Amino acid sequence: MDDVNLPPSSRKILLLLEDGGALTHKELVRLSSLAPRTVRYALKRLKDNDMIVEKFNFRDARQILYEYKESQMVSVQ
Repeated sequence: MDDVNLPPSSRKILLLLEDGGALTHKELVRLSSLAPRTVRYALKRLKDNDMIVEKFNFRDARQILYEYKESQMVSVQ
């Protein structure tokens, strides 16, 4: 997985999740200053590459929490 070719938006989202813990889509949009559709695409790429996990949000069941998969040591450069 070290050679995964990620677009800049996916790298930015991954770094936010590494630093910020579990975040919702809305929080990622706000923190990244990216468009909602761009964040969705970045999350899809990260999920497809098994770099993040989706978790149930007990505070608001309508929203999904995204979290960096810590068991994976991935180079995003």
